[in-house]
Amino acid sequence: MLKLGMHVDNWRHFDASYEVPCQFAVDYDIEYVEFGTIDGDYFIQALGYNPHIPLHSDPLKLKSYLDTLGLKVSQLDAAYPMSCPEGQHRGIGYTIRAIQFAAALDCPCVDTTDGGRKPEGYTDEEVMALIKQYYRVVLEWAQRYDIIINVEPHGPYTTNPDTMERILSMFDSPYLRLNLDTGNTFIAGQDPVAFLRRFRDKLSHCHIKDVSEDLARAARGGETGIACSMVAIGEGVNAENIAGCIELLKDTDWDGVLSIECEAAPGKVEQSLEWLRKEIAR
Repeated sequence: MLKLGMHVDNWRHFDASYEVPCQFAVDYDIEYVEFGTIDGDYFIQALGYNPHIPLHSDPLKLKSYLDTLGLKVSQLDAAYPMSCPEGQHRGIGYTIRAIQFAAALDCPCVDTTDGGRKPEGYTDEEVMALIKQYYRVVLEWAQRYDIIINVEPHGPYTTNPDTMERILSMFDSPYLRLNLDTGNTFIAGQDPVAFLRRFRDKLSHCHIKDVSEDLARAARGGETGIACSMVAIGEGVNAENIAGCIELLKDTDWDGVLSIECEAAPGKVEQSLEWLRKEIAR
């Protein structure tokens, strides 16, 4: 069953706390929210102008708040780049704390990815060794806490289907899965439907992003990821691919959450919801 959710990051540029997107989700009958995480303190968040969640905060207090609203958490986004050397001493701890936080929230998965650029001075094989060690450690924690670790296509390694397959095959574990991102795969020059078809047996969560015509013309094939869609879902040049992914998921009876990543400019998330609901029902 296809379920709709949204990332609270949609409100990041609007200086809003997480209560704003959570109330929006209630008002528009969205069952799931996805949270970005902060591993430490960020004064803007502490002042109430950022929607992400510090991992040192109380997850049970957050869960109580969400329960009163009837909301569930589809995923925690803890995507510190695992392809850079800092991933070994910063990213591993970050992801472990996100796993523990997710378990307390009854959230099934944590999102991870690579960096936007290849690290200088490292060969691809050296980077793959870093990635393998990162997942070796965090998967031990994921298994103990019964939390899925998703790999999101976002950088040069994960948006390459052959390299993504190598990463997903590093460990024979049901806890290492895929978070498809329709916008990142498209902007990297890939076909999102073909990408999904290749990895659909690994899919556990999905980010839905459209891409404007101007952005596609300027960046497609030159960039590997975008933060969110600046146009409503269904309004951009990636709409046909998103519709194709939805049809493929319906054909395979996939049970999971489509998490909307769309800038919360006036009317854009609402328009995205209307288009997605029609596509799901079609």
